[in-house]
Amino acid sequence: MHLKFLIALLFSASVFGQQADYEKAEAYFKAEKFEHAKPLFSAYLKAHPKHAKTREYLGDIAAYAEDWDTAIAYYEPLVEEQPSSANYHFKFGGALGMKALNISKLRALTYIDDIKEHFTKAAELDPKHIETRWALVELYLQLPGIVGGSTKKAEAYAMELQAISPVDGYLARGYVAEYQDEMQEAEALYKKAIEVGGSPTTYEKLTNLYEKKNQPQKAIDNAASSLKLHKRNQINYQIGKIAAEFDMEPELGLASLKQYIKNHSVKDGVPVSWAHFRMAQIYKNLGDKTRATHYINLALADKPDFEQALEEKRRIEEL
Repeated sequence: MHLKFLIALLFSASVFGQQADYEKAEAYFKAEKFEHAKPLFSAYLKAHPKHAKTREYLGDIAAYAEDWDTAIAYYEPLVEEQPSSANYHFKFGGALGMKALNISKLRALTYIDDIKEHFTKAAELDPKHIETRWALVELYLQLPGIVGGSTKKAEAYAMELQAISPVDGYLARGYVAEYQDEMQEAEALYKKAIEVGGSPTTYEKLTNLYEKKNQPQKAIDNAASSLKLHKRNQINYQIGKIAAEFDMEPELGLASLKQYIKNHSVKDGVPVSWAHFRMAQIYKNLGDKTRATHYINLALADKPDFEQALEEKRRIEEL
């Protein structure tokens, strides 16, 4: 009797330990510490080889690392086991799509039907699946007409987004208009997205459009409005980039880039070396060879093979 009790106690402790590790892995995953989450999920999967959520997490980690073959290997069985899951169809279709972008165009053609099938199935299964509809908008815009590309279908999915989420609808419709070079229509739609949602993304889309339309003053003013409202450090870089590329408002550009460097974190996305590169560009625009050289050397110290910085250094040396 005592032996059975001890075995039961040990088994319970083992299960508790596994569950604790699983919860720890989930916490790491949510914090985007994937290198810590992966071994814990892998160990849990060995003990629970059919656990769907663990396989999904491992597929997501592989996708984050752009290891599309591994992501596909996790997602495909999940789709087969749960064919009514919109989420699994979306992730599988997405991994296939990303793999297709990284192989020869001829081989990529063989993936198109499967990508369409899984995205379309996800949209059918979940009438409110936003990410799938965005993927379909992108797919139908980027595919050549000869293999099924269609701006009309892209517009149709953008209108579906409009019904689900007005801000996503305006952004998607603006994106379709921009793709068709209907810049005034795109501007109006992005402004509606700002009016309805006002997120950093809505401002970013309009700022990028102004850059594309060669309207840098509007781009800087819009980015500055976003920065005032959202206080996101990435916008400091965007303002500095515009100032550097369009040779305008150098004081604002330099101040924004210095603020970006001061508050930089990994989540900001753009490395500090790029901020140094933009500062070098601004000082070059001002004709200040000494400061331009200083900042381009800082950019190259972080990344010696920084191709754009090497080209910029040659231009600075010619001042």
